[in-house]
Amino acid sequence: MKNFLKGVLLASTAVMALGLSGCDTKKENAAEADAQAVRASGEAQAEGIDAQAEHARASGSPEASADAIENKADAVRRKTDDKADKMEKTADKMPKKKIY
Repeated sequence: MKNFLKGVLLASTAVMALGLSGCDTKKENAAEADAQAVRASGEAQAEGIDAQAEHARASGSPEASADAIENKADAVRRKTDDKADKMEKTADKMPKKKIY
């Protein structure tokens, strides 16, 4: 009985989430996709910078130099995450489809 109730709760939550996601307009979905692209681009840039830090460590550069490079990667992540978050908030404020 306990597993049955968990299954019912999970299924009803999934149905509700799918129903609400259907309320998004194409414009809102596009804006959210753009935000995800910004986030992915920032992560790719940060990973490239992290690779530079690893290379610096491997080549015997001072630890402080490699740490500075990693801090730059973290700053790129924060900046792009903040930008993507703002884009998603803007998308969330867009008018929804009316379901009748």
